[in-house]
Amino acid sequence: QVQLVESGGGLVQAGGSLRLSCAASGRTFSSYAMGWFRQAPGKDREFVAAISKKGSTTYNPDSVKGRFTISRDNARNTVHLQMNSLKFEDTAVYYCAAKSWVTATSANEYDSWGQGTQVTVSS
Repeated sequence: QVQLVESGGGLVQAGGSLRLSCAASGRTFSSYAMGWFRQAPGKDREFVAAISKKGSTTYNPDSVKGRFTISRDNARNTVHLQMNSLKFEDTAVYYCAAKSWVTATSANEYDSWGQGTQVTVSS
């Protein structure tokens, strides 16, 4: 397992941008594929982005494709989510997550989770 801490959330206007960060503990960060998920009140946890262990492959659902970009810096044990052209429906608590082996888009395949950071987009 790896310990994860998200940061960078806040209140933004529709059309604005935010950059979320996730700091990981330990020396084995590069052994994990990483993902971002979000959850709004009363809704299921939703896949947002994923990135392979070396950062060579990324995944996004259609809902955020072209607007959100996941990246990682293995030297600093961090993963980021750049969010542009934010919409009201992007409002949620955003979580970073880690998993061993192959990159995945399903939340139940991830092993470790951060505490979440709130993103609120005003309409």
